Amino acid sequence: MKFGVVVFPGSNCDDDMIHVLGSVMQQEVVKLWHKNTSLPGFEKGDCIVLPGGFSYGDYLRAGAIARFSPIMQAVIDFANNGGYVWGICNGFQILCEAGLLPGALLRNHNQKFICKNVFLKTETTNSAITSQLAKDQVLKIPIAHAEGRYHASHAVLDELAANDQILFTYCDEHGQTNADANPNGAERHIAGICNQDRNVFGMMPHPERASEVTLGNTDGRHLFESLLTTSGVLS
Repeated sequence: MKFGVVVFPGSNCDDDMIHVLGSVMQQEVVKLWHKNTSLPGFEKGDCIVLPGGFSYGDYLRAGAIARFSPIMQAVIDFANNGGYVWGICNGFQILCEAGLLPGALLRNHNQKFICKNVFLKTETTNSAITSQLAKDQVLKIPIAHAEGRYHASHAVLDELAANDQILFTYCDEHGQTNADANPNGAERHIAGICNQDRNVFGMMPHPERASEVTLGNTDGRHLFESLLTTSGVLS
């Protein structure tokens, strides 16, 4: 499986992601510059990753300018043709701005940047990045964002729930969802979603920062293993 990690001006988690995909998961991975206008060598079973960071300094809104980078039309076409696209933190914001995922990421309810470990509850196993998890499985994954409060209309939120598109919700260490366990005030505690076709994923927490024993946490590795297993790379 081949991975492409898009680098925007202000991306700062691209090398972290490349390290995990290449050195930890032993997969082919290349950097893709945001001014590229195509994705040569990528096929339907491959994955494009939009990493975390502060693309274009988060001016206007987080992800609002990056959405118009030349490469994004190729990313949109790739997703519409069934390719995997995974946006993490700033990448999630860009996917929402580009219309590949519904909703938007707003300023955290406390109006502050938050950087800490949080707990996530797995809401569905019906996605490539959660296929090897258990329903309601709790993961500890770090967050680092100022605009991570997921927001959408009630109609969209109801549709996400009805279509089983909510991947993760914020919870406490026992899997209970409550206001105290919701770090940014996200609607319905949402931490990650997928599109209706289940090939585009967005999440605010950083699994690449929790994928190695040396970091003291390997919960994030389960997501990469799920994607590789779903794609037939791992058995």
